[in-house]
Amino acid sequence: MFNASPNTSTPDAFTSHASTPGTEHALTDCGWDEGWAAEFAPYTAQGLLPGRVVRVDRGQCDVMTADGIVRADTSFVTPHDPLRVICTGDWAAVDPDGAGDPRYVRTYLPRRTSFVRSTSSKRSDGQILAANVDHAIVAVSLAVELDLGRIERFLALAWESGAQPLVVLTKADLVPDPVTLAHLVQDVEGTAPGVQVLTVSSLTGEGMDVLGAVVAGGTSVLLGISGAGKSTLANAMLGADVMEVQATRDIDGKGRHTTTTRNLLLLPGGGVLIDTPGLRGVGLYDAETGVGQVFSEIEDYARQCRFHDCAHEAEPGCAVRDAVDRGELAERRLDSYRKLQRENQWIVAKTDARLRAEIRREWRLRGAEGRANYEAKRGGRG
Repeated sequence: MFNASPNTSTPDAFTSHASTPGTEHALTDCGWDEGWAAEFAPYTAQGLLPGRVVRVDRGQCDVMTADGIVRADTSFVTPHDPLRVICTGDWAAVDPDGAGDPRYVRTYLPRRTSFVRSTSSKRSDGQILAANVDHAIVAVSLAVELDLGRIERFLALAWESGAQPLVVLTKADLVPDPVTLAHLVQDVEGTAPGVQVLTVSSLTGEGMDVLGAVVAGGTSVLLGISGAGKSTLANAMLGADVMEVQATRDIDGKGRHTTTTRNLLLLPGGGVLIDTPGLRGVGLYDAETGVGQVFSEIEDYARQCRFHDCAHEAEPGCAVRDAVDRGELAERRLDSYRKLQRENQWIVAKTDARLRAEIRREWRLRGAEGRANYEAKRGGRG
């Protein structure tokens, strides 16, 4: 049985004892491989030490090295671009000659993948949440009504990151009827083509062995809104009460942010877990590819439309609208697709002057066409 009771122990206490200092196992356990070693070779020649960033906090970070966790200053790698700041999951080059504590991170290796969202401030700034991730676990609570649109939004960001998404439906013990549970899983699978959907219970341990097998050997990031059961799920995956757990409100299933920083934790069955705070805002950030992946069936239909720039509204020969009329495509899916496309186009246009000009040109053309059609109709009546 998995214990989900609250605990005040910190993730740092767990990670600092997860590997044996003074051996290479500390790095290999964190995901170090021959590819990273080859990329790090120039820094090895400079006498720098490799390490995985396990936590970032106010200009400093904790780095897991072969000698254990060290505290390091990140001021040398703090550019103006918010997407290039050092973050949890990065492989850092640490100066071993720094006097005392902290040492200094001189640079970090190019990221294989990165999970990025737009800030919740309505601006066009991006925020990087985790780096070098293999699996993006989207935690969704079965204690409240499913929000399929939010799941699609998380999946778009996950696909765009380069990681493989995985939807984990938590609190399965609260849905004892197997038929109801199967229908819920089916609903989620319909919104997540190409994505594995698992049901788990951190209370009973149901499904945890399958989840552990999926994420073993790689780096996973745990995502979800507050109240999704992320901290409880993290504890179950870790086999210890590492993350503090707070109760959720019965009325809406929402909870307070019990995780306040992004922490890299070593899983006992192999693999690495990056836990993140519950996300209130999940804004897209240049996620055109990710949106297309989430709505791959709509993109397939769109290739059959008569016009390549079909908006899938009232154009003749629209294969997407035909699929909706035949009942092959849900109207809700099409509405969600349009919404995420518009949002992504807006955020990209905020930073792309050429795209802004193209959008304005398209609006002018559509306005001119509308006026022409209106005048033609008036002329026909006259």
